[in-house]
Formats: sequence, C-alpha cells, structure tokens
Amino acid sequence: MKDNPIKHFHIDKLEIKSIGHDLQRPECILAEPDGTLWAADARGGVMHIKSDGTQELITQKRSNDFAKSVSDVDRYTKGTLPNGLAFANNGDILISNFGTDCLEVMKRTGETELLLDAIEGEPIGKVNFVLRDSKNRLWITVTTRLKNWIDALVPDLDDGYIIRLDERGPHIAAEGFHFTNEVRFDKNEEFLYVVETTGGRILRFRVDEKGDLRNREVYGPSHLGVGAYPDGIAFDAFGNLWGTMVYSDKLFVITPDGELIILLDEGDPEKVKQLDEAFYQKRVTPEILFRTGQGIAPWMASVTFGGTDLGTVYIGALKEKQIPYFRSPIPGLPMVHWNQTK
Repeated sequence: MKDNPIKHFHIDKLEIKSIGHDLQRPECILAEPDGTLWAADARGGVMHIKSDGTQELITQKRSNDFAKSVSDVDRYTKGTLPNGLAFANNGDILISNFGTDCLEVMKRTGETELLLDAIEGEPIGKVNFVLRDSKNRLWITVTTRLKNWIDALVPDLDDGYIIRLDERGPHIAAEGFHFTNEVRFDKNEEFLYVVETTGGRILRFRVDEKGDLRNREVYGPSHLGVGAYPDGIAFDAFGNLWGTMVYSDKLFVITPDGELIILLDEGDPEKVKQLDEAFYQKRVTPEILFRTGQGIAPWMASVTFGGTDLGTVYIGALKEKQIPYFRSPIPGLPMVHWNQTK
C-alpha cells in the first residue's frame, strides 16, 4: 500500500475557519458539489448555508411549534431534534428525528412527510441517523428504545439496532448495539461501518447482494480509549475512516491497517474523567454530562467532506453555533448523492 498522507498530517488550529452563524445543534452536515451546506437545526428543520456564507433556516412545516426558546438541556432532549441527514435521490432531505422518534422526508421548501415511526408493530425509538446507498436503500440507526437517551448512557445496554428500508419495506437488519450512532459504507459498499457510542468502538458488517448484514467484527481498536464516545464517521478517498468523539471533543482517524490516530483533542481531561467514572458506575446525570464540551467544536458530533474538490473537512458540533472547517491532505470519499442532488 502506498504511503498514507494522513500519517504526516497535523491540524494547525490557527488555520481552522468557520462558516455559518447562530446555528442550533448542528449535529449533521450535508455538503453539495457547489459548496452548499445543509445543517440539522434544533428549531425543527435545517439551515441552508451557501458557499458565500449567506444562510436560510428552513423549518419543517409541521414542526414550527418547536421553533421557540427552550432550556439548554431541553434543546437536546425534547421537541423536534433533526439529527442525521441524507439526500433522497430527488434531492429532498431525509431526516432522522431524535426528538419525534421518526424518519421524515422534507422538501427544500419545508413541507414534511412521515416515512417511518414504527417497525414490527412497535414504536421505533430514538432514530439517530439515516444513510442512502447506491441501490437507493435506506439504512436507519436507532440508538435506544428508551425515551430519554441520557438514560442509555450506561455500559451494559445494547438495545440499539439498524433498519434497512427498501422496496420490500422496513426490516431490522442487525441489533444488539450499544448506543447505535452513524453508519457509513466503504467505496465499494462491501462493508457497512457502525458506530457504537457507549461501546467506545467501531463495528463493521459485510453486506451481501440482498442487503443482509453478515460477519460482525470490530474495526480498528477494540476500544478507542479514555473518553471514547464515538459519534460521527466519514471515509476519505484513501480509505481512512475519520470520526469524532462527542463528549471528549476528539477528532480521530482509523487507517486501513487499523491504526488509531488522534488529530485533535479539545476536551477537558478532568471533566471527561468524571463522565467516564459516572458512565461505568451507571450514574450519568445531565449535570455531569453537560459540563463536558469545549474547544473549537464543543460536543464534536460529525465530520463531513465538502467543497468543490471534497478537500474541506467540516465538523458538526452540538454546542457550537458555527461550523468549523479546515483543509484535508486527502479528499473525501464521494457520498452517493454527490452527482444526484437537484
């Protein structure tokens, strides 16, 4: 294998810029080839940010009642909480809503329809993320069936699962996850990579022709270390898997040979230690949790490659009102929508 540029890369924090303003909970970011960004927004919709920095909040027509002032904790636990985003094949925006516990589809003018809120006769639970593949199948992650996601921040709860939605309808593709978060495919869609936030690791499955998931295995280290609460992931064109650790505010990479590289560590070691101790003792409270989060992207939640050359890295952060970005030595792996959005 040729030399991996990421092993010689260091982020100069003085070179980090930002785009957008007054954002609320920009958990997930979608990028288009013209430089346009779409960021999830806790006011019930998405923020449309053009390459020149101008922006427009597009609220879901059925969710305007939530576009009001709420407490800090409520903004992360109640109401409508657009979380993971993906583009449908016609350019509409698929929204996994962490607050309303359903998968939705929103036109770029705001009109919203429900796609899925139950499976096998039961409510879905905390819908976290949605990903579309090249066969137009949707992969939906459910973090937990518990109503309050903070109660799921324990080491021994594995009620998370993945739904595959295709022409045959919704189907539970895999289950038994510790706080299921983002998922991504590699270049050839041979493997599906799965984030286990409270498992502190990345898993992957081989995907067969029917879309069934097989051969579950750990990808990279069996545990990502102190404060290992991985959240968002994305591949670059070399095959490096980039990711964020949300409460310890770390940006990391797992190379194709399984090496873990920490590119940024912005967290407060003492507060992260206190959270770790509470987590393993199953006594995490909102007070302990919300003390964490600092640096350039507090509660670092997602990583997105964008720009016209896919060479810009954007970081989504739950407690940040802007989107930090910097240049990567390797372009990102194009998402399935890259040449499809309208």
